[in-house]
Amino acid sequence: MVLSLGALLGCQVNEPAAAPTPAVSEAPGPAVAPAAPAAPVASAEAPVAPPASATAPPASTTPPSTAPRQFEEDVEFLTKHSAGVKVLQAASGGRIAISGRYQARVMTSAVETRGKSLGFVNRSFVEAGKTGTAFDNYGGEDRFWLGPEGGQYALYFPAGKPFAFDHWQTPRAFQEGEWQEKASGPSSITFTRSFTVTNYAQTEFKVDVERKLSVLSADQAKAALGLAVPAGLKWVGFSSENTLTNQGSKAWAEDKGLPSVWILGMFNPAPGTRIILPFEKQGSGDVINDRYFGKVPADRLQVNQDLGFALFKADGQARGKVGLSPTRAKAVLGSYSAGGQILTIVRFTKPAGAKRYVNNLWEVSKEPYGGDVSNAYNDGPVEPGKPSLGGFYELESSSPAAALAPGKKLTHTHETYHFTGPREALEAIAKKVLGVSLADVENAKL
Repeated sequence: MVLSLGALLGCQVNEPAAAPTPAVSEAPGPAVAPAAPAAPVASAEAPVAPPASATAPPASTTPPSTAPRQFEEDVEFLTKHSAGVKVLQAASGGRIAISGRYQARVMTSAVETRGKSLGFVNRSFVEAGKTGTAFDNYGGEDRFWLGPEGGQYALYFPAGKPFAFDHWQTPRAFQEGEWQEKASGPSSITFTRSFTVTNYAQTEFKVDVERKLSVLSADQAKAALGLAVPAGLKWVGFSSENTLTNQGSKAWAEDKGLPSVWILGMFNPAPGTRIILPFEKQGSGDVINDRYFGKVPADRLQVNQDLGFALFKADGQARGKVGLSPTRAKAVLGSYSAGGQILTIVRFTKPAGAKRYVNNLWEVSKEPYGGDVSNAYNDGPVEPGKPSLGGFYELESSSPAAALAPGKKLTHTHETYHFTGPREALEAIAKKVLGVSLADVENAKL
């Protein structure tokens, strides 16, 4: 059944768990456990780069606007601006808003009827109606990009230009044009897009992308997280299953540059939000990579070697980014706001034994395939005297580098869950899935 916007708004009524199963094959990618019945879809009609700065950019003096909005308000706003939003509702009450026009993004979500909007929707950019900027930042809790961002095989810098913000340009294929809807059902919508991109080394990639976006049932959440959602919690879960196909006539090779699937989720920083990054204590190499946009200061990043997790301050006030390598990353990360009583979990495919991940650093690298599996980003002024990109934070995951022969496929799955309710119930999920006690997050001096 297709509902109008008016009808939609009127009726709106421990060890970390294992990651989703990866797929790198001709067949479709990993499937989540069978879904319980869900509510119907509701239509809402190369020179060497200069080294990274030794210090991070200054914090913003103007706090971002983080006043919570209702989910239905964001849906109404996006519909007013022709985003082509469709809403998927789960039997649990959780719901997600999807926009094909904005490149098949999950724009936002809520845990219940008339619930708070949990994703970052960049209203000022949407209202401006611009396209073709360095970053067409509509927002969104799950968007599709390809990596690498920087380096000798960068996709976000013109060949021969320095790796500086003034030359950073998101490829048009990633941020312009509506994606085609291939299939839809009560709990999922599948989109497709074909495009060509060229990297810093002038290697051309002809690709097909298929993105299946699904709202998740209680049974799917239990299978993924390793426990039933505790009584008393309100929640929403959704996934993107992203399949990349080499549509060219040549195999993609390391010496010419390889792409990777890169999924990024934008969120509004609730009061006191801390990003939680569990890591393998016995892994080799640096625990945390914080070299992206200048070293992250100690009052914003804390690493607990004994307990095996790092905390990163998420307030949308100071630009910084951190990452975990293949030897350190677990297939999960999250965030927690004690003040907002919101626990967010992100899970993703991390194939066993995979070590070759593209390097996103903004510099020519000696190890272009020594990159990170997962990342967290906190927004802030991009340079002294310049504004931020919107005042959000991000949780990100990447696939291994895609060394695909013609016609071959790689699938990367990224899942997002939000939980709100009694602290003891949130604690049960944090300990089981992240391997972290919320007390250790709350007591951290950040």
